[in-house]
Amino acid sequence: MKLYWSTRSPFVRKVMIAAHETGLVRRIALERTIVAPTRPNAEVMALNPLNKLPTLVLDSGVVLYDSRVIVEYLDTLHDGVKLIPADGVARFDALRLQALSDGILDFLLLGLSERARPEAQQSPELKAALAVKFRAGFDAIEAEASRLDPEHFRLPEIAVAAVIGYADFRYGPENWRHGRPALTDFAARIAERPSVVATAHADQY
Repeated sequence: MKLYWSTRSPFVRKVMIAAHETGLVRRIALERTIVAPTRPNAEVMALNPLNKLPTLVLDSGVVLYDSRVIVEYLDTLHDGVKLIPADGVARFDALRLQALSDGILDFLLLGLSERARPEAQQSPELKAALAVKFRAGFDAIEAEASRLDPEHFRLPEIAVAAVIGYADFRYGPENWRHGRPALTDFAARIAERPSVVATAHADQY
């Protein structure tokens, strides 16, 4: 399989953590790729018209995107404990926490794009709204963080790990840990987990 990949993408990191946790990482060839809203990548768009990472090309030639689909696909390829429960309340609870985490990442990425604009062109209203959503999202995860298991990574742990990893990478001054002891404890306990260490963000292309 080939994964169109970047060390800067939190959604790519989520997929890579899952690949490490399931023992599938050696089956994935990584293709370092640059995509940007203002710079369509013709090679990626030939496979994924959304021009987004991650994009996974299977050996059969079938193309999968986005991270939610790719993680679920990887979960079908191993014989260990599944990342996503098969059915029932547990399944939808895991998918809900993934949706919350992915939504927070969307806010963080939008905020990063806004900060990259010339200051005179930035929207104070948008920045203020994103700050409110940032706090609300992290507070929501904090309320559930005691349920996360740092010793047994499944979809909820992977999704939250991607959020806090990206917040540290791009939003360090926001001090998301303040007032969130359960999430802070979770972050500290997973910091040396091999899948987290191996997939650390790097500000490089």
